[in-house]
Amino acid sequence: MPPGAIALADVTPIDDTVGLVSRAEPITVDELARLAGTTTRNVRNYQTLGLLPPPTMAGRVGHYDEGHLARLRIIARLQDQGFSLSAIAALLRAWEDGRALAEVLGFEQALTAPWSEEPPEVVSAEELLELFPEAAGDPVVAARAVELGLVVPEAGSFRLPSPSLVRAGAELVDVGVPLAATQEEVAALRGDMARVAARFVALFESHVWEPFAADGMPAERLAQVTDALRRLRPLAAIAVTSTLAHAMEEAVAASTALQAGPAQPDIDAKPGLDLRPEPEAVSEGAAR
Repeated sequence: MPPGAIALADVTPIDDTVGLVSRAEPITVDELARLAGTTTRNVRNYQTLGLLPPPTMAGRVGHYDEGHLARLRIIARLQDQGFSLSAIAALLRAWEDGRALAEVLGFEQALTAPWSEEPPEVVSAEELLELFPEAAGDPVVAARAVELGLVVPEAGSFRLPSPSLVRAGAELVDVGVPLAATQEEVAALRGDMARVAARFVALFESHVWEPFAADGMPAERLAQVTDALRRLRPLAAIAVTSTLAHAMEEAVAASTALQAGPAQPDIDAKPGLDLRPEPEAVSEGAAR
């Protein structure tokens, strides 16, 4: 990273006087805290410190939106990196000058928006065992599923953060792959995908973010950076899907050739038997 450049995750804008972008369904303070993984006390404390804009009031009830949620995620990310709240406030206020609120909020939401729109599902223990019957007699695979985050125990039920991934595992089990093997494949895939994701993020940081930061983060280019960040999402998915499809074709073809093996010999032919025609006998007279 060039000297003086600022890491992408270290910077976000703030405007503590103007409400954030509205959404059709407002969020209560309790729901906002739950979605952000914090407490209502922290939410109100951030407002007091100027880290979080105030909600839109409807009578005595405060309504929050996705912009507030994006801001809380940024604060949590910076705290994880060791920033104090006062340092975060100073860092965020540095973004205020010369940037239109719409552009600032657009960048913030593009940075923190989830990469998957798949909603989680809640299932009962009976429904889960219907998908994976062998888990009933094997506490090890059940514990491994929880460890991998494939299922999250809740009061009297289980939450599936990625239902499609769980059902893909059930399909593999149904065709004969052991459940434990599918779980280890999930763990391996996560490692593979983490490396792929890191390379795409590095491309963005090296060729989009770092030049922007090195130039002093000019306000007129913030919308361009936001657009690049948003376009990265589908482009990364397309590249991975296309590359995986090609790799699967090659792997299946190689496996088919290997499993077929060399051509089998003719079962009617005896090993070592010379089937060439016998030469005609030559008479003794002719030989002389």
